[in-house]
Amino acid sequence: TFLAGAAAAAPRAKVSFVPAGAKIDVLIGGAPFTSFHFDPKWDKPFLHPLRTASGKVITRWFPLEDRPGERQDHPWHRGIWWGHGDINGEDFWREQGRGKTARLALESPPRTGGTTLSARLALEAREGRKLGSVLEEFSFDQAGANRFIDARITIAADGGTALKFGDTDDGGFAFRLSDAFQQAAGAELRNSEGLAGTEKIWGKPARWVDYSAVVEGEKTGVAIFDHPSNLRHPTGWHARGYSLCAANPFALRSFTGDKSKDGSYTLPAGGRLVFRYRVVIHPGDARQAGIEELYRQFGSATAPA
Repeated sequence: TFLAGAAAAAPRAKVSFVPAGAKIDVLIGGAPFTSFHFDPKWDKPFLHPLRTASGKVITRWFPLEDRPGERQDHPWHRGIWWGHGDINGEDFWREQGRGKTARLALESPPRTGGTTLSARLALEAREGRKLGSVLEEFSFDQAGANRFIDARITIAADGGTALKFGDTDDGGFAFRLSDAFQQAAGAELRNSEGLAGTEKIWGKPARWVDYSAVVEGEKTGVAIFDHPSNLRHPTGWHARGYSLCAANPFALRSFTGDKSKDGSYTLPAGGRLVFRYRVVIHPGDARQAGIEELYRQFGSATAPA
């Protein structure tokens, strides 16, 4: 399974899925964890909100709900999602309105089984033409007070043409957390290379990045792990101080400012590109949670075919 090695000795709780209209609720031990939203009104599907094992919501509510005092910007930042700002010149990251932005459109109803939820999506250009497809697979688990989401993102150039991923920092496998996780609010942003703060970790290659903050009196953290099998591992990170973090392998020029560098990548027609990530929601900060050891477990796990 995806989650082999995820603190295997810790007690497990049952994962269950409950269809609820244009979303699927994910429960762990009968308690809400997150929901997979796939309503066609959204330009790409996403997981939202995220909850700790103790039940605290750690993602912002906007734009699904307006909460007094909550920062409202970048309405396409919702929970956890994948996208990229330049695929064959089409923007699959920012959402500027139908006809102006490409879409990750659901091709068939999402499927659930065991601890895994999957959805097949079309990379749909602004005029509706299919460029390729994306299979998103999410597996869920809880071990002790840690919650895990394993993601496998499979991109296929099955639309009759190659797919060119342009060099832009707007893209990747991402989360957007609540305002408590803003650096200006006192949150700690750290990476696997021992660097701290958005000024030092933004754009830098790392195996993992972790954000931790105090949420309703409880120290809580969220990390993304980049699997060693991924293209250009260790990846660069669009790790911003306003609680956005994305693992992005296609932003070499954008991250460094060096115009002689090019982070673009072309997937030939008929080709396939697979990315694996793990999200860990944990008590405490990265050191207290043993994030480096958890990463070693993830990095040593064999990639499924």
